[in-house]
Amino acid sequence: MPRESVEGRTAIVTGSARGIGKAIAIRLAEDGYDVCVNDIPANESGCHEVAKQIKDMGRKSCVAIADVSKLSEVEQMIQTSVKELGDLNTMIANAGIAQVKGLLDLTEQDFERMFRVNVFGVQNCYQAAAKQLIKQGNCKPDSPGKMIAAASIVAFKPFPLLSHYSASKWAVRGLTQAYAMEMAEHNITVNAYGPGIVGTAMWDTIDEELGKKKGVAKGDTIKKYSGELIALGRTSVPEDVAKLVSFLASRDSDYVTG
Repeated sequence: MPRESVEGRTAIVTGSARGIGKAIAIRLAEDGYDVCVNDIPANESGCHEVAKQIKDMGRKSCVAIADVSKLSEVEQMIQTSVKELGDLNTMIANAGIAQVKGLLDLTEQDFERMFRVNVFGVQNCYQAAAKQLIKQGNCKPDSPGKMIAAASIVAFKPFPLLSHYSASKWAVRGLTQAYAMEMAEHNITVNAYGPGIVGTAMWDTIDEELGKKKGVAKGDTIKKYSGELIALGRTSVPEDVAKLVSFLASRDSDYVTG
């Protein structure tokens, strides 16, 4: 049975100037979504490149520069998307950061920044998007609003030297399940995806820094983790993650939440 169309529905994808976020934005556009591309000011040029790519596919797209750790900027991002593309249907809270550092070396600022972006960022996106979806009044049992966030493999099994990153992703899991319970009455589903070892700039940095700490060559750490933790034995690519998010954003997942 063919997948029901999402033609003309709108999505915001945070952190989508590159990497997994970019792959998600492109895939959702291929699926029929009009997409608001978001990232921080330093990545603005990448946002415009992604938006152009989406427009070249025949879909609508706009750019909203915002720091997800700041609620006021997230709220403005949503209003930009609504103004440019129409009612919001799907929020993808993809933006996140990582840092390789031992627990005893972490500063208060390190810990706070990690949670500001990875946890507060998801909370800000979930809360502001939920309020917008409820206000619109068009989320129905057979056409729910959708909120989706980035967790990680470390939300289930922490990695050494990525402890505060791991803790932030465990928090994303808990927040997602809590939102799923509270948003059900509003016909909004809430899910998270947990990428493993992905060939992105973030994982290149993690690989390099872990290699320095353990005295191994660049590339060895990511190869080791991929071999030990991934059943298929290969590093994934952003498009692998985008395929799962495509399902969670589609009509096929309307009965999947939490």
